[in-house]
Amino acid sequence: MMPALIAGAALGLGMFLLVLALIPGRPGLARQLAAFDAVSLPAAGARRPPAGGGESRVARRLGTMLARFCAEQGWEFPSLRANLALVGKSFESYLASKLLLAVFGLLLGPLLLAALTLGGVRLPVAVPVWAGLLLAMAFFFLPDLELKQKVDRRRRDFRHAIGAFLDLVAMNLAGGRGVPEALMSASEIGTGWAMWRIRDALASARIIGQTPWQALGALGEEVRIGELRDLSAALSLVAEDGAKVRESLATRAASLRRRELAELQGQAGERSQSMLVAQMLLAGAFLIFLIYPAVRVMLGF
Repeated sequence: MMPALIAGAALGLGMFLLVLALIPGRPGLARQLAAFDAVSLPAAGARRPPAGGGESRVARRLGTMLARFCAEQGWEFPSLRANLALVGKSFESYLASKLLLAVFGLLLGPLLLAALTLGGVRLPVAVPVWAGLLLAMAFFFLPDLELKQKVDRRRRDFRHAIGAFLDLVAMNLAGGRGVPEALMSASEIGTGWAMWRIRDALASARIIGQTPWQALGALGEEVRIGELRDLSAALSLVAEDGAKVRESLATRAASLRRRELAELQGQAGERSQSMLVAQMLLAGAFLIFLIYPAVRVMLGF
């Protein structure tokens, strides 16, 4: 009875989705605004590093369709888009990878049933169905876990680069340069991706007529780095006084280094605790291995 119900539900859902796809949809206001923004603001995406170059044509088309559907529904995902921009991955590629992984996990259930059937093992139909659903759910969230790990690592590297950038700006200010020249000169010294983003933001600000601290604040909003937003606010207040700027930057650089050192010490402590637990488990397993023969003889096994 249960396999028939599941098959009927799947067939009904498929027919409903087919009819829904055949009905021509009327473009909504959110879709029209998204299309207008995509046409009128091409330079905003051109400044970002290229992403998703290794995708297949099917994945690109699927990602484009999913992104268009999200735009039609008015789903913007600002936090997710900021994280994807930080790691250099497109929103379309992210959506396509989630859906394709979910479909792959869903198909693993029938494949497992076929393999077990060929091996002579008989299982109820509900077992591979539920296994496929659970695998689809697990695979659907795999890109989120990968993105979180990459974002945490990138933001940690970005904060480390900001500390070095502040020291370089302070040294340029001590050499007699103004604040805009010191910021641009310091960004040109570094070669990492974080310095590239800062240099790109400052160069774009010079072209469109923004101040450098406004560009740093916008970059901090884009990549969700609070230190850049705080730096932008501080520079906008003391931009005319070079001595105050140098003192503020030196203090901020020292504060960032202390924070980074505290985080490294915390990570080292966590790893030490993990190693201690692993050593205790190994010692317990070794003791069980030693006393097992004696216990077996005493109990008469």
